[in-house]
Amino acid sequence: MNCSELRDHYELYVLGVADEPERSEIRTHLDRGCEVCTAEMKRAREFAALLGGTAMPAEPSPKLRRRILASVGAEERRFGWAPFLAAATVLSLCAAVYFIGRERDFAQEASILRDQSRRQTIELTRLSEAFAILNGAETTVTSFGESQPKPKGKVFCNPALGVLLIASNLPQAPAGKAYEMWVISRSGQAVRAGMFQAEADGTALHIERRTLDMKTTGVVAVTLENEAGVDQPTTTPLIVASLALQ
Repeated sequence: MNCSELRDHYELYVLGVADEPERSEIRTHLDRGCEVCTAEMKRAREFAALLGGTAMPAEPSPKLRRRILASVGAEERRFGWAPFLAAATVLSLCAAVYFIGRERDFAQEASILRDQSRRQTIELTRLSEAFAILNGAETTVTSFGESQPKPKGKVFCNPALGVLLIASNLPQAPAGKAYEMWVISRSGQAVRAGMFQAEADGTALHIERRTLDMKTTGVVAVTLENEAGVDQPTTTPLIVASLALQ
């Protein structure tokens, strides 16, 4: 078992009520100096000590007990409350361990759902922007790479909404690298138009929201750069889409 699978059993181990095989697994981890288990055991001992310190021993006075027994004609029998208090403490600790574990699971599940929701919101926003450019009345389209094995695709330009690049056969960028899009004027001035990555299947969809002067914009290009981006192209463009003169 790994440390993650043992996370709900450390407190039970400290109390001496952990079942097998978890008890043996924790012992094995501790014997080999597992840092995670050592830290969790320290936390579990502190937690058990804290709960143990909050349970004050309580025992009825002998006089009150005799009076109650006498009122029902019963003989006084001496018995200790310690076993009942110990059992109650163990049950309280077990309940606390269970609910702590469940609360941790719920927190993790909530975090995963929030992350999924955030990604879906971003993707829906991106697709909405893409459809706006595709359906724009003033949108122009330029194809690239039609005579090459890769990459190929289309560039959609809208003077009010920006540039949409859709590509295929584009390999994923190496580690530390990313693709950078450029809007290049007819005079040769390159302006940064965002970083993006290709998907595992070689497809890519990138949007740059900006206003465009279609009369002065000559080329939309893509180069492979450091993932932080650069101010001017440093490599030969992999994609070049020349815009028709408006």
